[in-house]
Amino acid sequence: MPIRNQNRAPRSPNARREPLSSIPIDRRRKVETTQGTARRQVPSTVNRQDVTANSDVGSVEECSKHEFTKDEVLALLSERAKAGKFDTKGKIEQMTDIIKRLKVCVKWFQQVDETHLQEKEHLRSSLESAEKRFCDKELDAKTKEEELQATIAEMKEKIASLQEKFSKEELSKLDAIENHRREKECRVAAEKLGDSLRGELDKAKEEIMAGKHKEMTLKDINTRLQEYNTSLQQYNSKLQTDLEAVREAQTRAEKEKSSILENLTTLRGHSKSLQDQLASSRVTQDEAVKQKESLLTEVKNLRSELQQVRDDRDRQIAQTQKLADEILKYKESVGKSSHELDILIAKSGSLEETCSLQKERIKMLEQELAFAKEKLKMVDASMSLTMTEYAEQKERMHELQDRLADTERQLLEGEVLRKKLHNTILELKGNIRVFCRVRPLLPDDGGRQEASVIAYPTASESLGRGIDVVQSGNKHPFTFDKVFDHGASQEEVFFEISQLVQSALDGYKVCIFAYGQTGSGKTYTMMGRPEAPEQKGLIPRSLEQIFKTSQSLSAQGWKYKMQVSMLEIYNESIRDLLTTNRTIAIESVRGDSNNTTGRQYAITHDVNGNTHVSDLTIIDVCSIGQISSLLQQAAQSRSVGKTHMNEQSSRSHFVFTLRISGVNESTEQQVQGVLNLIDLAGSERLSKSGATGERLKETQAINKSLSALSDVIFALAKKEDHVPFRNSKLTYLLQPCLGGDSKTLMFVNISPDPTSTGESLCSLRFAARVNACEIGIPRRQTSSKLIDNRLSYG
Repeated sequence: MPIRNQNRAPRSPNARREPLSSIPIDRRRKVETTQGTARRQVPSTVNRQDVTANSDVGSVEECSKHEFTKDEVLALLSERAKAGKFDTKGKIEQMTDIIKRLKVCVKWFQQVDETHLQEKEHLRSSLESAEKRFCDKELDAKTKEEELQATIAEMKEKIASLQEKFSKEELSKLDAIENHRREKECRVAAEKLGDSLRGELDKAKEEIMAGKHKEMTLKDINTRLQEYNTSLQQYNSKLQTDLEAVREAQTRAEKEKSSILENLTTLRGHSKSLQDQLASSRVTQDEAVKQKESLLTEVKNLRSELQQVRDDRDRQIAQTQKLADEILKYKESVGKSSHELDILIAKSGSLEETCSLQKERIKMLEQELAFAKEKLKMVDASMSLTMTEYAEQKERMHELQDRLADTERQLLEGEVLRKKLHNTILELKGNIRVFCRVRPLLPDDGGRQEASVIAYPTASESLGRGIDVVQSGNKHPFTFDKVFDHGASQEEVFFEISQLVQSALDGYKVCIFAYGQTGSGKTYTMMGRPEAPEQKGLIPRSLEQIFKTSQSLSAQGWKYKMQVSMLEIYNESIRDLLTTNRTIAIESVRGDSNNTTGRQYAITHDVNGNTHVSDLTIIDVCSIGQISSLLQQAAQSRSVGKTHMNEQSSRSHFVFTLRISGVNESTEQQVQGVLNLIDLAGSERLSKSGATGERLKETQAINKSLSALSDVIFALAKKEDHVPFRNSKLTYLLQPCLGGDSKTLMFVNISPDPTSTGESLCSLRFAARVNACEIGIPRRQTSSKLIDNRLSYG
């Protein structure tokens, strides 16, 4: 038989404490047989050997530490001495060892038997206590069951008696309900008759009141029409005098503008009032027609209601007769008290009285109906008068509208002529034109009112050109070439510069740049949102106009070649935004000495006043779609960061340049125009922007270049001999635009936020100095030579 778990660690005797019932039967039998054989063999073995007392003590100590399994016991019993036949000493030693182990095993079995006996006694005692508890609980349950049965019997008797009482009460209740139902039916029938008569009476009263109200409204309408007629006559006389004043004022130059503007505002107000009066007269006419129809329908309704009232009266008389018969029958059958009968008699009497009242009211309604017919005839007569007056007023309105259209056309022609003369004066002076634009309030601005900070004067000489900024109660007025309020659209802004963009096709150098603090709307003005047609900025709209105009001029023999480049000045370094390798631009900004690309982006000026940037990417374009994709590429490459003042703040100066070369095949004339569109980075204060780290370096570089630009403007305004263009790459790049023969326009963008009033005043003061600078008369570039492939910025 194989031996298992021979090398297993001994277990404590406590772990073997389990009831005999949990041990399988076959295993119990084998253990008992082995225990019996062990008990029979151990004494014989001890008698044959001479064992000392000390060894017995050691075996007893070991038995408490060792735990025997079935296989170990069988192996121990089957073990024999393995020494030689004549080696008695070895046999004795082996036998003593086996005897020691057998003693330990016997001792362990004795301890196991003792534990089993103890467990058996414990289980027997616990079983007896459980049986005692069970007997006690069983006796308690029997006593409770007897008590519950007795209570159930009592409850059944009570339920039977209650059911008898309930049946008796139910019968009495049904009788009472039946009697009450009969009484209620009679009472409800009488009340319904009374309610129906009251409702009809109320309807008749409401109809009478409505007729009176309509009569009053018709009278009010007639009086209003008369007042409108007199006011229209007064307005007609005023318009005639105003038209005569306009014709006399057209012969003067400056006074023509103010008089036409005043007449325009008055004429618009008069036209609006006349249109309102026309609409109100139409409304009153429609209301009168509707009232006439409603009165006719009301007459028909009153006649039908009169017939219904008569029918109801007959029905009520019949119903009263039926009620009297029913009262007699009810009195005979039910035997009601005389008190209830008197009440019903009183009700029938009241019903008869209501019937008589209804007859009288019917007569009154007939009289009122006749009176309403007479009023309807009067309304028809007044309606015919109002219709004739309306036709006359309509003819006068048409005449006034024609006169107003003529005056507006003359005003537009005068405004166009004024703009042309103003532009020619500015070109002759050589001044930089300045437009001001105010962005609308944003949710981040706290929802405060713009009127508390910025105001627009309404005087004729500064209308559309002036702006007032209020700071600490002091008003600071400014006047520019054009001022756009917060409601101006992108299309309105571009319309004012469209002629300037057109001159780039004629061979002029044109420069438009946006200036202002960060978050004032410069990038929105220049770029806008190209994906939304209504929100496109100046750059996409200018390019669309140039391409459309160049296509229309092709019929006159002109052919144009256009080249585009885009760069940014970031931390006083030039970055090419159209380069295919982005790492080249990054290395050029960092100034890496190991840069082996050879791109230096050096700025040079030639003798003709043209500026060139070396190693800059120049792309020939032939469609607006191609330029749109290049603009998208440049927008993704441009440096943009987040500050406390703006979520997407431009951290560099963006310069878009379009070089235009045109050739007329019929006249062999060549023109060279340049269009520079520049989005400057916004000026900001470190205390507000919260710039740190890399943003701090960017802010310092931006403020440095803008201060260099202001130094150049101061020098130009004072007409100094030396102008510090080389103090910054921005001013050096814009030298032809600021000090040459270019047409230059600056957009100054300001924020209406009251917290930005200081920055807005600084921007407006700088713009006023720019507007006062004289940079020279623009010169058209025409040539018969081949055009240089390099790009010019000025």
